Amino acid sequence: MAGLRLSKTTIALLLLIVCHVGPSIAVLFSQLPKTLIVTATTKSGDVLHAGEDKFTVTWALNNSLPAGADANYKTVKVLLCYAPISQHDRKWRKTNNFLKKDKTCQFTVVKQDYTATGKHEYTVARDIPTASYFVRAYALDASGTQVAFGQTTDANKTANIFDIVGITGRTTGIFVSAIVFSAFSGVALAFFYVVENKKKK
Repeated sequence: MAGLRLSKTTIALLLLIVCHVGPSIAVLFSQLPKTLIVTATTKSGDVLHAGEDKFTVTWALNNSLPAGADANYKTVKVLLCYAPISQHDRKWRKTNNFLKKDKTCQFTVVKQDYTATGKHEYTVARDIPTASYFVRAYALDASGTQVAFGQTTDANKTANIFDIVGITGRTTGIFVSAIVFSAFSGVALAFFYVVENKKKK
């Protein structure tokens, strides 16, 4: 009986942990089936500019799968994901097999009800930082848990990588203002220097 009570206690604790942290803590990327075919109009080596450029992403269920393979797919979520070259020495972008802890894909391109095929035109958001990227799509079930995926790159995440140049905050207006201010400061300094010299004389 003691063993039975311990077993029930363990089960209760496990249920409590799952309820607290959510089901996706147990989802491993390595165990997700790659059932979605994802493509984008970006090409390897393309350079896009945040806040300006656009690209189109499409997704489709692999037609070699049996009918009903996507029966529990309720939502599709498409994301911009860091390529390995932009993750090096950056812990805040680190890949983790536990999707709850994974920081590879941080920027949502689109999230919508699942359809077996879909397309979305995306304007690169202004807050996207300078880095190299690929696109990944997750199929989510009714609880919002990832159950399948597809991506525009290969397993090593080296193919079809494109770059985005982020907005630095330095605009032409700011540079012009800085130049004008610097020029004004120089003139003012010279003026006060002349005035001080005249007073001494």
